[in-house]
Amino acid sequence: MVFFYVLLINLIVIRYNKIINVFINADYFKIKIMKQTFFLRKPKDTKETLILFSCYFKNEQKQFVYSTRQSILPDHWDFENKKPKNKGKNISIDQKNISGILNKYTDEFNTYHSQCEMSKIEFTSQLLKNHLNKVFGNIVSKKTTFFEVYDQFTEEKIKRKEWKNATVKRYKNIKNLLLEFEKNKKFKLTFTKMNNSFYTEFLDFCFGYKNHFSNTVHRNVGLIFTFMNWSLENKFTYSSEYKKFKKPVKVLTRQEAFTLEELIRLFNFELKSDSLSEGKDMFILQCLTGLRYGDMINIRKSNVYDDYFILKEIKDGKKNEREIPLIAISRAILEKYSYDLPLISNQKQNNRIKDVLKDVGFDREVEYTRTKGVEQVLFVKKFYERISTHTARRTFITIMRNKGIADKTIMSISGHKDIKTFNMYHQVNNNAKINAVKSVFDNF
Repeated sequence: MVFFYVLLINLIVIRYNKIINVFINADYFKIKIMKQTFFLRKPKDTKETLILFSCYFKNEQKQFVYSTRQSILPDHWDFENKKPKNKGKNISIDQKNISGILNKYTDEFNTYHSQCEMSKIEFTSQLLKNHLNKVFGNIVSKKTTFFEVYDQFTEEKIKRKEWKNATVKRYKNIKNLLLEFEKNKKFKLTFTKMNNSFYTEFLDFCFGYKNHFSNTVHRNVGLIFTFMNWSLENKFTYSSEYKKFKKPVKVLTRQEAFTLEELIRLFNFELKSDSLSEGKDMFILQCLTGLRYGDMINIRKSNVYDDYFILKEIKDGKKNEREIPLIAISRAILEKYSYDLPLISNQKQNNRIKDVLKDVGFDREVEYTRTKGVEQVLFVKKFYERISTHTARRTFITIMRNKGIADKTIMSISGHKDIKTFNMYHQVNNNAKINAVKSVFDNF
């Protein structure tokens, strides 16, 4: 009978160990163990001193130290086991209370660390600090209003060099837009109010009061999404209601581009003003190379060769250098200015090229539409009013494509990697459509 009970107990132990091993080996429980400890602020003092919580963040190479707001005499502290003494003579009268609080710190640390690991959220010192502040009420004048968090978000991105100047400017504009929304709609922005009601009022504000079109609202909502995602990841909000917002559909708006004949006409026109002549030369050079206006600053004599120059992309530093072909006219423009191009701000160049085109006589009326949700608004403007520096890049791609040059070749010059974005630059004008139909049906 005794043998039977011993055998039964062994079977239960073996079965229990197997179950434990299954759980231990499960992916769900594969959590990296991170050590934490406690120590005294002034271990050699004769008076009570603070007990500090500590752990080391290897990825940040940072020792995290946090005040437990509990004090104890060094004589009452077990330095070997790093906790209040619970044996012997020198035991604090608050030993049980202090030990309970320290155990809670340990439990909160382990639980929160495990949650981050299982949620695949990077466990950082700042996240831990925020969590401990929240649990133990150690909030010391912490800035948590919507716009104060927004400022922390932009400050972090700027300090980490994650944004270019143009991106910094966009997010500053979004903050001003939201502040204006608050004032106009009398709608105090908080994280808890970033819900369907906010989105309805925001769209009404953008479409109605600001007269924004769908593409602008689409872009701005995308920027707000990025901020809200950051806030959720950093525990400034726990609501994901904003993810239900449906951005207005982005619509391809008709843009203008020059034909080859129009480009030749522009090149041959003599302007009386030196400043306008410089503006025309810069625009022609863009049309013949497909460059962005901002990339022109990178042209130097040292990177120009017989029939090409080497360009290092500034808009996207991750892109490889590329060779930009030069023809006689584009080379002549570079030599005219001794490879020191008379570049001005993009906005001033936009205004200058409009003046050039107006003098040349590109003043025919053109129609285009803009979209607000499901509404379309028709506009009529002079051709020159629709032209900017980016028209030159669009013109280069359109002319090259109309001449049958392979997309891969054009993209290797323009630097496009995405065919969808590249296709947006190709503008099919009326002459191209007429010639296409004639080539098929002219002998009908």
